Amino acid sequence: MTTVEVAREAGACYGVERALEMTENALNESGSRVRTLGPLIHNPRVVASLTERGASVVEDPRDAAGCTLVLRTHGVTPAEEAEARELCSGVIDATCPFVKKVHRAAEKLSSEGYRVVIVGESGHPEVTATLAHAPGATVVGTPEEARDLPHVRKTGVVVQTTQSAARLAEIVSVLLTRTEELRVINTICEATSGHQGACAELAARADVMVVIGGRNSANTTRLAEIARAACPRTYHIEGADELDPAWFDEAGLVGVTAGASTPASQIRAVVSAIESVVGE
Repeated sequence: MTTVEVAREAGACYGVERALEMTENALNESGSRVRTLGPLIHNPRVVASLTERGASVVEDPRDAAGCTLVLRTHGVTPAEEAEARELCSGVIDATCPFVKKVHRAAEKLSSEGYRVVIVGESGHPEVTATLAHAPGATVVGTPEEARDLPHVRKTGVVVQTTQSAARLAEIVSVLLTRTEELRVINTICEATSGHQGACAELAARADVMVVIGGRNSANTTRLAEIARAACPRTYHIEGADELDPAWFDEAGLVGVTAGASTPASQIRAVVSAIESVVGE
C-alpha cells in the first residue's frame, strides 16, 4: 500500500499570499486596468491565471501608464518604483516584507562603509533589486567566487531570501579569509528555512518525492535539489498534469513538498492525482 505525505511545511509563504491578496483586491477594484511589474511570483500557472483575469505582466513602468501597477514580490529598483509612481494611476507595493529587510540591511552596511556582498544568484530579480539599494555591491553565488574577491578591511553580507543556510555558511567561511572584519546579516526567509528542513526530513524517509512549483522558482529548484540528495526518485513538476504513473511503481511512501510560490490549491490537486494513481 502506498501512502502520500505532504511535508509539514510546504507551499505559499506569507509574502506570496499577501501579494496575491493585494492583486486580487486590485482586480476587484480596477478590473482589467491592472498590471504587474515583472511576474508577480515565480509560478507560471498562477501568473497565467492572473493574466487571464486582467493583471498582465509588463517589464517597464511605461507600459503600465494610466493603469494600477503592482510591484512584484521580489522587489524592484528605486528608479523603477519612482517611475511607476510618476506614470501609473496607482502603485501597489507587493514586495515581500522579508525582501524589504534585505534592502534595508544592504543600505545600512553600505552607508557604514562595508564592502557589501550579496549571497545569491546573479540576475535573479530579488538580487537585482538589492544591488540597486547598495550601489557597488558584489553578488557571490559560490565559495569559488568568494575566493576571487580582493582582501578588504570591512565586509558586510546580506543573503537572497531563498538561499540555503548551508550555502551561506560555505561562503562566509571563505569570506573570513578575505577581510579583517566580517558582519553577516542573515536575511534568509524563515519560511525558506522551514520548507528546506521539512523537505529534507521527508525525503530521507520517502521512496519517491514530488516537488511542486515553477521551474523558474529559485526556492522550488532548491527544494528539488535537497530532496534529490536524499531521495534519487525526485520529480519537479508545475502541475498535476505532469505526473507519470510509472514514477510510483513499488513506492511505499510518496513525499510531496512545494515551493513558496505554490498555492494550497495546486498542492491539493497534485496529492489527489497521486492518490488516484496509486490507488488503482
